[in-house]
Amino acid sequence: MYQTDPPRSPKEVLPTMYDLPSEDPEEPGLPDQFHLLQPRLLDESFCPPNYPSDEIFVASDLNLYYDSRNPLWHKRPDWFAVLGVSRLYEQQDLRLSYVVWQEGVNPFIVVELLSPGTEKEDLGQTLRDIEQPPPKWEVYEKILRIPYYAIFDRYKYEFRVFKLDGGRYAEVALSEPRFWIPELELGLGVWQGRYQDIEQPWLRWYDRIGDWVLTSTEHERQLAEQERRRAEQERQRAEQERQRAEQERQRAEQERQRTERLIAQLRSLGVEPDLD
Repeated sequence: MYQTDPPRSPKEVLPTMYDLPSEDPEEPGLPDQFHLLQPRLLDESFCPPNYPSDEIFVASDLNLYYDSRNPLWHKRPDWFAVLGVSRLYEQQDLRLSYVVWQEGVNPFIVVELLSPGTEKEDLGQTLRDIEQPPPKWEVYEKILRIPYYAIFDRYKYEFRVFKLDGGRYAEVALSEPRFWIPELELGLGVWQGRYQDIEQPWLRWYDRIGDWVLTSTEHERQLAEQERRRAEQERQRAEQERQRAEQERQRAEQERQRTERLIAQLRSLGVEPDLD
């Protein structure tokens, strides 16, 4: 009898990250400035406290390969995060793309930034052409089953969140443009502020007490401000000490002058004061 080899896993036989294209020159729509800056802010403020930093992978506008039966099919989310995987591919290389059958872990959350050309697909309003790959909504909801899907409209500054419930996305009713995600111990919301010297509403992460997570630049600025305040307080304490020393010197001088006047008065009366 011939001995058959054991079946090989998809990870062993399917294309890897190095085999699949990471760029498509025919794909229209290069990222505009907002699509470059907004994901960067999401990157900088995403730091779930319950996950080590080396077990978090975040990416923007990166090919996401999702179907082992059709290995060339992919989507390019505006931003997504994966938990429990190395920041580097096989802990040694920067990723060219994210290949689900190689990684073994699906994204936990995806954020899409609406634009006129992609709005219908992002909102699941396009009909499936059976001859074409499924649209983003179907991939995120039915194939990858990504637990959270957030959408931010840069024109209306509208923030919407969908949570996977029973295999389908259900929109979360938000009383304010913020949404807490318990599994991350972080919340996602709309912040009105200045980022990269541009003042407008931005999407960013906040912590358990409701404070916006600082970027490294903001953190350095905060430390510098704290150091400036500490130096100012130290300067004020030194000035107060100098003033107290000056007041003490003046009191001593006034006491000396008072003593000299008393001695002079006694001597004018013929009394020699005992100075011992």
